[in-house]
Amino acid sequence: MPLNYPFCGSIVGHMDHHGWMSNRAVKTEAVVLRSMRYGEADRILQLYTPGRGRLSAIAKGVRRSRSRFGGRLEPFFRLRIELHEGRSELLTVTGAQTVDGHARLRGDGRALDAAARACDAVGRLFETTEPHPGVYNLLCRKLSLLDEHAGDGFSGGRAAALAFRLKLLLAAGLAPQLGACASCGEREHLVGFSGAAGGVVCAACEAGSFSLDQRAHLFMAQALGRPLTDAPEAVDSALAQVERAIAATLEHHAHVRLMPAAGASR
Repeated sequence: MPLNYPFCGSIVGHMDHHGWMSNRAVKTEAVVLRSMRYGEADRILQLYTPGRGRLSAIAKGVRRSRSRFGGRLEPFFRLRIELHEGRSELLTVTGAQTVDGHARLRGDGRALDAAARACDAVGRLFETTEPHPGVYNLLCRKLSLLDEHAGDGFSGGRAAALAFRLKLLLAAGLAPQLGACASCGEREHLVGFSGAAGGVVCAACEAGSFSLDQRAHLFMAQALGRPLTDAPEAVDSALAQVERAIAATLEHHAHVRLMPAAGASR
């Protein structure tokens, strides 16, 4: 089901005599990726928005008991947020309304961990202010699923986490080539994966690649073609190859390293 985000980054402001845009009010939807204590009563937030990508903002006085923001500026909250943008890259939070607080998710340690890893992946891979509304929509969907299934084991699935990461690769323009050898175009005897080449490789081009069996290959193809609600399953050995393929692609083409897709106990 599509997610709606009516506030996608409207801005009101004016130019000062130096040519700077000042006194800008930004209204947007956002997911809180991370929240860090700052000073005696403030918090620094990492936000992901549909129209302005990743933003950093300060919420002043939010840790005081009488703060008007309450607890809604915590990680994984989906908000309608109002920000003031001055000359600093750090915006100031001036208002916030909860769209979804994901209350069930917060009572499940496995779901919380999965949400943290999903938000970390988005924050690392899409770290600029370039708009990616599809990524925002995907993250909102992931958090909603984790909240909906909190307590029933869905959140702990390594397969679900890797399916989410593959869709992030697609959104970033880094989806692996799976239909033919990424080096020569051969469609048969695809036996390995090369991060440098950007996908599967055949036996003749496998130098510098690592082995990728048919189960891992099938998982990646199905995960890219299915919605998050229908993420495929695979045995642990195949999932390990998939995670290695994602890591090799990101390290070579985006110079990004992500934390493991799921905890060691999963």
